[in-house]
Amino acid sequence: MQKSSTKQEKKLHVSSEIGRLRRLMIHNPDNGLAKVIPSKAQDWLFEDIIHLETMRRHEYDYYVKILLYFLDPAKIKGKLAEVDSPDKERAFYEPSSAEYFNSDKVIDPQFLLSEILENREIRIKLVASVCAIEKTPYQLLDTLLAQDSKTLAYTLISGIMPEGHIIFPPVPNFIFTRDIGIVINDHILLNRPAKLVRVRESLIMKYVFYNHPYFQEYQNKILELSEDEHQFFLNDKDEEASQITLEGGDVMVVHKNHLVIGCSERTSVRAVNKVIQALFEKDIVRKVSVIKVAKKRDFMHIDTIFTQVKRNVWVLFGALSKQNKQFEVQDLIQKNSKDSQDSQPRPQIMQFHKGRLHQPVHFEYLEDLLDDISQNDFQSTEPTRFIYSGNGEFPFGLREQWTDSCNVLALQEGVVIGYDRNNKTAEAFQALGFEVVKAQDLVAQLEKGDKKTELIKDTLILLPSAELSRARGGSHCMSMPLWREEI
Repeated sequence: MQKSSTKQEKKLHVSSEIGRLRRLMIHNPDNGLAKVIPSKAQDWLFEDIIHLETMRRHEYDYYVKILLYFLDPAKIKGKLAEVDSPDKERAFYEPSSAEYFNSDKVIDPQFLLSEILENREIRIKLVASVCAIEKTPYQLLDTLLAQDSKTLAYTLISGIMPEGHIIFPPVPNFIFTRDIGIVINDHILLNRPAKLVRVRESLIMKYVFYNHPYFQEYQNKILELSEDEHQFFLNDKDEEASQITLEGGDVMVVHKNHLVIGCSERTSVRAVNKVIQALFEKDIVRKVSVIKVAKKRDFMHIDTIFTQVKRNVWVLFGALSKQNKQFEVQDLIQKNSKDSQDSQPRPQIMQFHKGRLHQPVHFEYLEDLLDDISQNDFQSTEPTRFIYSGNGEFPFGLREQWTDSCNVLALQEGVVIGYDRNNKTAEAFQALGFEVVKAQDLVAQLEKGDKKTELIKDTLILLPSAELSRARGGSHCMSMPLWREEI
């Protein structure tokens, strides 16, 4: 990792969803994604199998380019033709390559992993741990330990040996770095995955956070959720029902004193309770808003139903909001629910304040909570505006939410990345005065100098997304912000 260039730079600090993004963690789609087969796709949390080459070269690589132009332009400006040369075979984007861009602003956990694997003690512990949870034959330990650090990092993540032999299942969701941990002000909240397929990535990242020099000064600011003692004595059925599970897509730092957390398919009520206790005890935030949504694949995390665009602008899924009244999909949602517990179309929303936990504030609709954040946390001087998935039109709202219309990443206030296939949602952005630009066009303009990132305002950047959308995660999911400027 390169050293910070100025003393003013922070390694870790996130106090909003919209402050200018200065540093984040993303993961290059590795070869494990190409090993997902139809019969295992849903077990591995994919809706479909993807074409890896298309996902990389024609979609994800534009995501990386946009991030580099905004966060670390010296790594890419003037080099675009060379970077995308067909004979380079994406060497620029591959963390295991000698030609990897190696930015200290746009960071890949695979590269961090390769660095800590230089330490033999860490190498032995991590390889042994991975082999244990993946039930790998003991005889493979020596073979793995003999690999160089970059090759070993690649193998531990993709499950693929250099000669192409598969020894571990893939961890295809590792591209969704949002879920591995969340920076809350200057603390790191680690996840506890709900699904078995995500256990290895969680283990790998725990080793990175606790052992990489980059995070050394934050060791006493890492938050982990642990099981209660009695949990170990429950029978299997009761144990499963009371597990503590948490994923970062359900956690949003909307303001330095305010965390929003979802209780969903992937984040349990007990985990939410423990997060609130930890944050209040350590005085990290002063209030936590809890949004309980139905345990449905349609909206697995709260960032699949809303994200912030500006201090007074949000994009959200109308079927779970006041907008539901306009196109009446409540019956449709209820008919497709498996049981009565999942038939509540509208989220339950409660806000807890430190010092008065037993006096929560209730919100009836998502818009009410988001308006409260805009007006009270940000002291917005303008009315709160909402952009609805599919422009609030049936059935486009449902279709485009499925392909992550509500899952956008703010590069700076008002400048967000979304998917090009959600054209009705893009029309809603335009109606509110936003410029809508394709990532390919913006990259060309930035390379030529026709546009400057610091002058871009109120813009929706559209990524190509035919393959990326099959993985059920948008640009918000594919990022773990490490440092944002304060609003």
